[in-house]
Amino acid sequence: MQTKIKASKDKADSETGLVIERRFTSAGQDPFESFEWIDMDVEIRNPDGSIADSINGVKLPSGFSGIPGKVCAQKYMRKAGVPKYLRNVPEEGVPVWLQRSEPDHERLQKAGANKRMGGETDGRQLFRRLAGTWTYWGWKYGYFASEADARAYFDEMCYLIA
Repeated sequence: MQTKIKASKDKADSETGLVIERRFTSAGQDPFESFEWIDMDVEIRNPDGSIADSINGVKLPSGFSGIPGKVCAQKYMRKAGVPKYLRNVPEEGVPVWLQRSEPDHERLQKAGANKRMGGETDGRQLFRRLAGTWTYWGWKYGYFASEADARAYFDEMCYLIA
């Protein structure tokens, strides 16, 4: 990923910020589509070898098999407190795709009590959460030259993390 600072001295074009050149992704395409995804069961063991916890059916890129997948699932994926249903929080000046989300209480009420919350089970949830947070705050602080540059940054970060 290559960045350039776009700063104009022409007052008619006062747009400034990072211009993100795509290297690994294409506009309008899911940054994860080129990855092979696998399902893994991850066991967290105590020092004595007994199983402290297990996470079944974690979906990660095939490059995360073995120890990288275990580290990702154990240390970085949220294990609880993730609402099954979310809704965007409209915010002036923030593109719809970048809006924060909050629990969709209406849909959660309709779900069974044991189906309302859970943990992250797919690497894409984790990668989008991280890249989305970085992109959101970059957008809020005016780091990007345009919405297209913010989207390119988000897609490229998702790809690079995966």
